[in-house]
Amino acid sequence: MGNEKTTYNHCPTTKVKGDFTTWTGFQAIFSELSRATSKLAKKKAVLAIEVYPGARIEKLKEALTQNFGEANLVCADDFALSGAQIRDKFAMLITEDRVFGRMAAIQIEDYYDKEKLRALREEVAALENGLTIVFGTGASLAADADLTVYVDVARWEIQQRMRSGEMGNWQDTNFEEDILRKYKRGFFLDWRAADRLKVELFSKIDYYVDENVLDAPKMVSWADYCAGLEQMLQGPFRFVPYFDPGVWGGQWMKEKLGLDAGQENLAWAFDGVAEENSLYLQFGETRIETPAINAVLKYPMPLLGELVFSRFGAELPIRFDFLDTMGGQNLSLQVHPNKEYIKKQFGMDYTQEESYYLLDTKDDAVVYLGVKDDVAPDSLLAALEVAQTGSGEIDVTQYVNTFPAKKHDHFLIPSGTVHCSGANAMVLEISLCAYIFTFKLWDWGRLGLDGKPRPVHIDHGKKVINWNRSEKWVADNLVNHFELMEENGTHKKEHTGLYKTEQIRTERDWFTDFVDYDNSEKTVNMLNLVEGDKVVVESVDNAFEPFEVHYVETFVIPAQVEKFRIRNIGTSERVAILRARIM
Repeated sequence: MGNEKTTYNHCPTTKVKGDFTTWTGFQAIFSELSRATSKLAKKKAVLAIEVYPGARIEKLKEALTQNFGEANLVCADDFALSGAQIRDKFAMLITEDRVFGRMAAIQIEDYYDKEKLRALREEVAALENGLTIVFGTGASLAADADLTVYVDVARWEIQQRMRSGEMGNWQDTNFEEDILRKYKRGFFLDWRAADRLKVELFSKIDYYVDENVLDAPKMVSWADYCAGLEQMLQGPFRFVPYFDPGVWGGQWMKEKLGLDAGQENLAWAFDGVAEENSLYLQFGETRIETPAINAVLKYPMPLLGELVFSRFGAELPIRFDFLDTMGGQNLSLQVHPNKEYIKKQFGMDYTQEESYYLLDTKDDAVVYLGVKDDVAPDSLLAALEVAQTGSGEIDVTQYVNTFPAKKHDHFLIPSGTVHCSGANAMVLEISLCAYIFTFKLWDWGRLGLDGKPRPVHIDHGKKVINWNRSEKWVADNLVNHFELMEENGTHKKEHTGLYKTEQIRTERDWFTDFVDYDNSEKTVNMLNLVEGDKVVVESVDNAFEPFEVHYVETFVIPAQVEKFRIRNIGTSERVAILRARIM
């Protein structure tokens, strides 16, 4: 690729076909809702506006007051527990840790005082005439509504509101609290409960509202929204990527992907994480942004396939993200828990299994992977503890292996393996999605961008380190463990990983013209164009329109797509596709 910028698409969008109407702005939205409720021709009508935690509830309340002066307005949030009560009730799940909480099968109803919830239902039932609008998180709990609206917001946008101090967690006043703590409560509690309620409402929703842009909500009918997702899932699609700076961040993504040159660095890019990314659906002139997890929750079988759904439920367990240390610093030295530990300690059903695929490097790039031969566990742990107190530095290379890293190397990282990328590397990280469970062992004495020490979890890490991951074992099993599958004059297929205990299989195809792919397993595929300018994904049976992919773009092939072809249409003589799927 040289020094040329790529044509990386920052705003991948699915154009929805069909006849539909959209409404933009509160006035237009409420005019339509007024029309729809009037059409019910009922003496008493109940409109429920269910709101995802993180949406701007005060803006909604203000707009409702201005537009529905004659209606009975009831804010469901007023009947829920306060932030202090929520923290007290769920203290065991929230924990005192900055990063880690515990998973539990809580529901939005658990956030309500039983007596107040009963009072809410009685209040709505007692209103005999006219239109009653119940709005807020849990509004649908108040009554069997005649009309239901769902107000949604993307996960990344919620994080931006939290980071800016605009809002805290739902029902809380913790606006200035550490973003890690706010995110933790959302991840382990609020968003889980809200997603469970969302699934329950799928058969009841009438309208869907995108609330991501300040003062510019956009609405489509639920039927049209679902039709958009269904069309998207007929063929390849991409998540909307986002990019984030970090203390160790580099310059590669800024330079190669045409991103904001004003940023000091960019460390992360999430471009293949259903839990975090969003989707763009284009309805005529109106673009709707929606959480990608909605497609997983609404259509798990067409997207994931039976194999993945049976193992993981309605979760897309494969994650692709970028780690940029080109011109930056080492990542934190870290380890991921094994399945037994993560289940017992945090209630997670699976753990993070990952690998580093090197998209680019400088000459001095290395990957830290596994412990040195004959390292005494006590000596490494003691050195980490001393270093963490600030009393001294630690020479990590005395204890941890370093392997030279070059472009297109692939390092496999099963759970329990001490690891990190060194500086001057551009990594495509491929992993199962339990990504929040990273136990940092050493962070090179750095502060985070917020000026606070970055969290280190030696107490957790020391309980899961696999001390048998020695230099020879790692070299034999985890470094460029390529297996040639087939080769001819125009095509070379290799199995590149992951390790045998890991559930993701990765393959790399090098080709000059095209490659036909067989997905007879009917499982979700995640792919990335790791070499080459441009390719197009084609249907061999005209099931979907040609889908163009550019260098380092991650894209998804739904499970229901059984056969597809990828063709080289760019200026590169030879291209390479990295493919990951659950096997």
